[in-house]
Amino acid sequence: MRRRPSGRSGALAVLLGVALAALLAAAAPAMAAGYRYWSFWDGAGDGTWKYATAGPSSARPADGSVQGFRFAVSRDEATERVQPRAAADFAAVCSGTAPEAGRKRVALVVDFGVPQDAPAGDAPPQESPRTVCAQVPQDATTAEALASVAKPLRYNSSALLCAISGYPKQGCGDQVAAPEPGTGTEAPATATAGAGAEGDGGGPSAGLLAGIAAVAALAAAGVWQSRRRTR
Repeated sequence: MRRRPSGRSGALAVLLGVALAALLAAAAPAMAAGYRYWSFWDGAGDGTWKYATAGPSSARPADGSVQGFRFAVSRDEATERVQPRAAADFAAVCSGTAPEAGRKRVALVVDFGVPQDAPAGDAPPQESPRTVCAQVPQDATTAEALASVAKPLRYNSSALLCAISGYPKQGCGDQVAAPEPGTGTEAPATATAGAGAEGDGGGPSAGLLAGIAAVAALAAAGVWQSRRRTR
């Protein structure tokens, strides 16, 4: 004769189910999150942009280079990062700046983004991208070139670029809920980007996924034990 599952086993199954549901619910908004930040771009030489592989404080562009910055809400995937809205065209920016011995010219494109991506209570200082030719010493970094034409700059304690020309007034790499399709709006979240301007992070944490896996394993073990007792 088979025994009915004990109340204890049933309660365990219910508790495990509730815990798993809670962890999945916690993971859902994390998976849908993005970041509001200044991204950094290199001109590819044909008027297009490619995402920079080094930060502006370590990049040392050559004379004739084009560097771009764009403030926007972006997902983590590189294909979804938002590029500057002006072409990476050195001649268009620096043709009126004569070369100087011992100095280099770097074309800078600073795109403050759209109002929908601005933090609450703030707005882009101008709608169209700003282009300017920075003439700086040969060994200057992109950050130094930017500082020569677009102060004030603001950085956080991790040397992440937070603001160009004082925009935005507050915040730095803040995580936001992903915008709904077609709305251009998003709700603020509680986390903050921790890996610099590349915007790494934003997905579910390893600890959260491990917790989900652990609860799922416990639930499976509980079901197996319950069935074994009924035999």
